[in-house]
Amino acid sequence: MGTGYFANAGVFLIDTVFGLYIGAVLLRLLLQWTRADFHNPLSQAIVKLTNPVLRPLRRYIPALGRIDSASVLLIAILQLLNTWLVAALGNPVGSLILVAFADLLSKLIYLYLFAIIIQALASWVAPSAYNPVLALINALTEPLLRPVRRVLPPMSGLDLSSLVVIILLQLALYLIVAPLAGFGRL
Repeated sequence: MGTGYFANAGVFLIDTVFGLYIGAVLLRLLLQWTRADFHNPLSQAIVKLTNPVLRPLRRYIPALGRIDSASVLLIAILQLLNTWLVAALGNPVGSLILVAFADLLSKLIYLYLFAIIIQALASWVAPSAYNPVLALINALTEPLLRPVRRVLPPMSGLDLSSLVVIILLQLALYLIVAPLAGFGRL
């Protein structure tokens, strides 16, 4: 009975450490993809955090167009390792790759959910203030919000595109991520 507590603590610790670093590499990949400002202080911090691992990988793994292949490979390897370590602590999985992919997709969706919520809250508190972090968040979320804004223009000054994208991301968690994870754990 006591080993369950240690296993739960181990799963928490593994998921937290891997999740934070995977999130940093994923954020770097997304910021590169959206061509965000890399002179931004937050961008510089993310680059400094991820460069020690990515720089050696880039010597051997070339980029494919706008996609940083080294970052994609690092994210996949770290997520597979995370899933394998959690499984080794007593949470067995049927398909390691499927569960790792579902967990990675979940991380991506949650990253966007948090970014959109922060952006929406900041637009209410200080709509015209410049903040370097908010500039990155705007660059990150704009590819998701732009298509919705084309279909759903602002109503009486209210931009409901954030709400629509949050609902769609939540639906993706329920209809895509959860079934993938469920199939992988069989």
